[in-house]
Amino acid sequence: MWNWKDEGLVYWLRWEVPVCALIIVVPWVVALYAMNKVKSREALFLNDLWKPQWRNLNPCWLLCYRAFAFICMASILFQQVVLERGAFAFYFYTQWTFALVMVYFAMGTVFSAYGCWVCLNTSLPENGESDEFLKRDVEENCATDEIELQSRFAQEEFQQRAGFWGYLMQIIYQTCAGAVILTDIVFWCVLVPFLSNSHLGLNMLMGSMHSLNAVFLIIDTLLNSLPFPWLRLAYFVQWSCLYVVFQWVLHACGFTWWPYPFLELNTPWAPLWYFALSVVHIPCYGIYALIVKAKNSILPKLFPHAFVRSY
Repeated sequence: MWNWKDEGLVYWLRWEVPVCALIIVVPWVVALYAMNKVKSREALFLNDLWKPQWRNLNPCWLLCYRAFAFICMASILFQQVVLERGAFAFYFYTQWTFALVMVYFAMGTVFSAYGCWVCLNTSLPENGESDEFLKRDVEENCATDEIELQSRFAQEEFQQRAGFWGYLMQIIYQTCAGAVILTDIVFWCVLVPFLSNSHLGLNMLMGSMHSLNAVFLIIDTLLNSLPFPWLRLAYFVQWSCLYVVFQWVLHACGFTWWPYPFLELNTPWAPLWYFALSVVHIPCYGIYALIVKAKNSILPKLFPHAFVRSY
């Protein structure tokens, strides 16, 4: 039986605890500073949320893909939470990240549906460049006031800044980008090789959760037009810090079992583990940033007439 006055108090008075706390607090503060910086630098337009980066790809296809990904992930999470582990499933970082990716696809489905509605009501060509469309529309139809009004409406629609929900979707997208890489690398490269199957409970469902999260998001990245600024690494750091704080609070309230061995504080190696976990966020986010960069550098060369180079 866990005892706060004896074992618990001694546990939290170990020298490793304040050191690990400092390792969490410093990235948290730096991330907050970076978040304030990125708000004033990055511009996000509404059409970035739903317009595919392929000229001949109708936005309806992106809508269908996002809806399909959401349904698949919702089904997997339903099996994990309702049919197997219950609320205990959210004791793990994997389920946190998986649910966040699912939220991204839910928001993406809504914005893609809005984009399809915009295309239908502005008579836009299927996924043509907005600037090219507007220029051609003005040159060929400037004779009538009615067409000019339609062109002006389309221009305003394409140049409309994304509001709160649009920026929230981009933040979730980039938080998921780093989190899925971190989740899958830690699971397949650290936990699976060094922990027994009885401890992990490895099965098809768990394997799917630690692979489909990245697969679905990478495919969406290859299709969408969302920008990927480096400074939004801050939101990824905040997400992980929030999870660690959540675990500390639960542990302080009486939960003695850590879901991941490297979160354990009752070892002199704890500060090293926490420091390594803090540092690894940079390469994890960097891996996904390289995927986005490769998309914008390789695909235009392979498909020069079909792929629209990102700005």
